[in-house]
Amino acid sequence: MGQYNAPLRDMQFVLHELLQVSDELKQLPKYAEVDAEIINQVLEEGAKFTSDILFPLNHVGDREGCKLDTATHEVTPPKGFKEAYDQYVAAGWPALSADPEFGGQGLPTVLQTVFLEMLNSANQAWTMYPGLSHGAYECLHKHGTDEQKALYLPKLVSGEWTGTMCLTEAHCGTDLGLLRTKAEPQADGSYKLTGSKIFISAGEHNMVPNIVHLVLARLPDAPAGTHGISLFLVPKFLPNADGTPGERNPIFCGALEEKMGIHGNATCQMNLDGAWGWLIGEPNKGLNAMFVMMNAARLGVGVQSLGLTEVAYQNAVVYAKDRLQMRSLTGPKATDKPADPIIVHPDVRRMLLTAKAYAEGGRAFSSYVALQIDRELNHPDEKVRAEAADEVALLTPIIKAFLTDNGWIATSESLQVYGGHGYIAEWGMEQYVRDARINMIYEGTNTIQSLDLLGRKILLDNGVKLRKLGEKIRSYVEDNGLDESLSEFITPLADLAAKVEKLTAEIGMKAMRNPDEVGAAAVPYLRVVGHLIYAYLFARMAKIALEKQNDDPKFYQAKLVTARFYFARLLPETAMLIRQARAGSDSLMALDAELF
Repeated sequence: MGQYNAPLRDMQFVLHELLQVSDELKQLPKYAEVDAEIINQVLEEGAKFTSDILFPLNHVGDREGCKLDTATHEVTPPKGFKEAYDQYVAAGWPALSADPEFGGQGLPTVLQTVFLEMLNSANQAWTMYPGLSHGAYECLHKHGTDEQKALYLPKLVSGEWTGTMCLTEAHCGTDLGLLRTKAEPQADGSYKLTGSKIFISAGEHNMVPNIVHLVLARLPDAPAGTHGISLFLVPKFLPNADGTPGERNPIFCGALEEKMGIHGNATCQMNLDGAWGWLIGEPNKGLNAMFVMMNAARLGVGVQSLGLTEVAYQNAVVYAKDRLQMRSLTGPKATDKPADPIIVHPDVRRMLLTAKAYAEGGRAFSSYVALQIDRELNHPDEKVRAEAADEVALLTPIIKAFLTDNGWIATSESLQVYGGHGYIAEWGMEQYVRDARINMIYEGTNTIQSLDLLGRKILLDNGVKLRKLGEKIRSYVEDNGLDESLSEFITPLADLAAKVEKLTAEIGMKAMRNPDEVGAAAVPYLRVVGHLIYAYLFARMAKIALEKQNDDPKFYQAKLVTARFYFARLLPETAMLIRQARAGSDSLMALDAELF
């Protein structure tokens, strides 16, 4: 069923040439010893694990799906998933970027993120079983008590146990202020939780002896809305004094969701019937604590779609070089064959280059954000940490929404390369499209991310964070604006930066009169800013390729062609998007609801 080979050369280009990660990490005492050799060794081993162990399970996992035993409430994942997880744990992969105090390897987030791309290219459904464990670890690491950390973190770090986050309920979706799950305090300081949660990824499975659920619920005297939500640690089995799983806690899978995609992952409806739980952080401030996990998940979901973009592109290229169909418009190219391979046709190349550009742009963007997270958490200079935190806050909704939008586009274009074979299951392409579609929805729909970006991250602070990003782009333009060899990249970058600044001011003024203007403009606005970031990164990558094109001609030539394609064919989407964002809310809100 197809193939996957981790794009190590491009990953190394992004880390070592574009971001100069080794030099950046030397400024962070925690990672000062992490050099290019260590990074490359980890990536090479990750490439072997993902291509040899995980990828062969992807298609069969999709076909087989998960099975729920309604009598025991136990879920069995597809064949081979548990054995692959055991190999994953034995190799130490869960501990990659975790704190050494709790058994982690202490490697940087940026390296973890690149490995995460490989995992998702190889098998997104499998990757979701350990995927939320790291978010649960981060949340407990920051907000847990010393006792909670000592008991649970080593288990999560080693991969012996996995974690989930239980937010959503059937009636409230993203509006968590409406959730109804209750937590009743007990005399010993614990709580008993009652309620139901839906859409819980990897909520129940038999791959590990225990699962650590992080559950949002309300205390009896909690105020209404999001200010009355608390966060609780609810294990599947109550740990014994020695840390081994003990009594079964009454938190059960009541049903498996029948989904369009990611069939290999157990997406569960979880019922809590007086389940024992322990408060994490402060009462009624659970959403703040959970945001640590949610933000990590939003980066992770963006990287899920990046992974799907890459693997779909790889397989579409192989097919396009092999499939014979018609002759080139400029005359036969494969004269020894009855027809030319379809890669000679301009529109097939457009589809392939779209996926290639979105993969390479997404890889640069996700690695850039991950490096900023490392700086935010570990730089010795408080000012640098604060600036990095602002940039991560600004870019998090973009990385979730823009990468998943682009993943949907890229997997669809890659499927289209196959023609009729694209929707035949044996080729595997239709699975990537189905799997990619959910990424635009969960962890906050892309509309929610767009509202977060425009309403909270930009307008709420009068554009301070966005201006800082704009200053970084403006500085790059000024430093390189006189280089004629870069003009094809710098000129459109500078033009778009100016347009984003003007568009932001216009929307801000209109929103002061009518808040619906934010909702009307948010989705196209986010894509415009996403393209601004890609244009900035592609301009930087093109400069490197021009300077080094004689060192590795094939690689750097391909990088330049991809950058030129991006500026010529994908960036112009911003003209339409800007017009949409400026169109206002009248055309959306004028029609009476009864007339729909």
